[in-house]
Amino acid sequence: MSSFAGKIKEVYSDFFKKTWSPMTGGILLALLAIFMFAWQRPWGIVGGIRNWADWLFYSIGLFDLDEPPAHPLYYSSSVMDLGLLAGAWISAVIAREFAFRVPPMLEIYKGAIAGILMGFGATLAYGCNVGGFYSAIQNLSANGFTMMIGLIIGVVIGLKYIYWEMEHFMPGPAGPTFLSKLPPILGFIAFAGLIYAAYAYAGSDVDDAELMPGYLLIGAGIGFVFHRSRLCMVNGFREPFMTGEAAMGKAVAISVILGTFGIAIMKFMELRAEELYVVPAFWWGSLVGGIIFGAAMVVAGGCGSGSLWRVAEGQVKLWVVIITFALSNSLFRYWFEENDWMEKLGKPVFLPDYIGYGGSIFLVIVAMLIWYIIIDWNEESNKLVLEI
Repeated sequence: MSSFAGKIKEVYSDFFKKTWSPMTGGILLALLAIFMFAWQRPWGIVGGIRNWADWLFYSIGLFDLDEPPAHPLYYSSSVMDLGLLAGAWISAVIAREFAFRVPPMLEIYKGAIAGILMGFGATLAYGCNVGGFYSAIQNLSANGFTMMIGLIIGVVIGLKYIYWEMEHFMPGPAGPTFLSKLPPILGFIAFAGLIYAAYAYAGSDVDDAELMPGYLLIGAGIGFVFHRSRLCMVNGFREPFMTGEAAMGKAVAISVILGTFGIAIMKFMELRAEELYVVPAFWWGSLVGGIIFGAAMVVAGGCGSGSLWRVAEGQVKLWVVIITFALSNSLFRYWFEENDWMEKLGKPVFLPDYIGYGGSIFLVIVAMLIWYIIIDWNEESNKLVLEI
């Protein structure tokens, strides 16, 4: 019989050290996405990192705006992203998995170019893999389905490029790894800092400051779940065509279904506005944007959410990806808005307006289960695996 102290160590290891299954990560992610929506708004990624770049361009006089961008510490999507970074960093430090890892220079160049393309694709699709696909479908917006199709096409294109590159280029030696032995206590101190920040927001007189604790803490939970489960949407779309492995893809499919139920209920009960995350990107903006984003995220080695939590893990290539992604998306979005292009990318289609809530939820379930069955079958047959 194990001692009580031994049981504490076992639970600590299970929660903070061992890698959770992708399905566990997918289920918890869906739950946290529902929490975020119940708190105030859908979960997103791109708006936050674009806000950081908007501030930079506004500060140097490149953007001619009537008023400055929203402050990053009081802008919902930015605070979500900061929370995600904090949660993933806390997980990485406590598990002793944080380190700055410098890749070969070829990977740095690829990361920069891929980030630029991801920024452009996310502009066309009104979001990355999260806002344009994951949260869009959960919010019953038709552009989420067309972006999913685009992502699949883009992943195949990206993989074909990776295979071509493997035949023609040598990546060169990797750079150093450093700061790999941070004590786990720093993670717990950072967690205490998060709680303090939440209380500070709650006591602030700034408009909407009372909403920031939810964005910060739920975002941190999302980052923690991503890192502990290694959940990665680019993996979920890429691996069925690369290795045949389907665990990530199946986790994402189930996560989409579960999140859809919670969010659809709140919209149906008029607890949240039906038009939330229903954007004018159906069909061509989300499809073309998905193709570009899907190909680029394979080259980058991370999607919008995956790149962000890997930044918190110390992956230098993904730092480059996030920086160029943010700058690119900010510039393209500004240019599109200045030239009235954002309204020309498609039309907003809220599925319940056409097939009702029941039909919309049924469509989500069927689409995700078809993807689940296809990649599960492919895991055994390897029929969809692309040969080098």
